[in-house]
Amino acid sequence: MTGFVRTISATGILALALTACGARRDLRPQENAALPVAPYGATATPTPGQLLDPTTQQRPSRSDELLTESKARDDDPFALPPRR
Repeated sequence: MTGFVRTISATGILALALTACGARRDLRPQENAALPVAPYGATATPTPGQLLDPTTQQRPSRSDELLTESKARDDDPFALPPRR
């Protein structure tokens, strides 16, 4: 049983070490590589910076409007009792 526990522990330590070895740097297109083709309907091919900037559809703005007063719920005509 101890050999199994050692194997699991060694595997966990190895997985943890592999996840920590990623390099962080700016993303750039490869040298002499073509950028993706222009999207359908676009007049020009976007630059790498434009491709990396999220659109409002990808990151919508939040609505932080607080509830200022309580309101009673209206009757729901589709809230039917269970069938027997």
